[in-house]
Amino acid sequence: MVFRRQRVKENVKTSSKESLVLHEWKQHKPWFDKECVDFLDQRKQSKLQWIQDPSQSNVDNLDNVRRNTSRNFRNKTKAYLEAKIEELETNSKVNNVRDFYMGIYDFKKGYQSRTIIVKDETGELVEDPTVLWPGGGNISPSY
Repeated sequence: MVFRRQRVKENVKTSSKESLVLHEWKQHKPWFDKECVDFLDQRKQSKLQWIQDPSQSNVDNLDNVRRNTSRNFRNKTKAYLEAKIEELETNSKVNNVRDFYMGIYDFKKGYQSRTIIVKDETGELVEDPTVLWPGGGNISPSY
């Protein structure tokens, strides 16, 4: 059974790589934006510079960039959580009970990744890579 799952997983990955030209990596943190990407790039460049030339000035620069990146992430997370809590408070005050409890549920549960299994019309797992191509067969993702 483990080999079958692994084969399905590999087939889905290879077929998706061949059929999708560009795939942008999806960040699951709602507060993560372009500024955060810039901070990560800056941190990566500082680290590469330190690896090439491990002088004291590069060490200090890397420490400063790491500190600023972490500070930025903390501030973004804090601002996002404060806005989310304020939204929950307004939902509570306006008697919007459904959104209020859905927000609480999101806080308790956090991010949960979904596993998607590809099945054919009969409900069997699809293992043949030719069927995984778009238009190659009637398949539907099962959540």
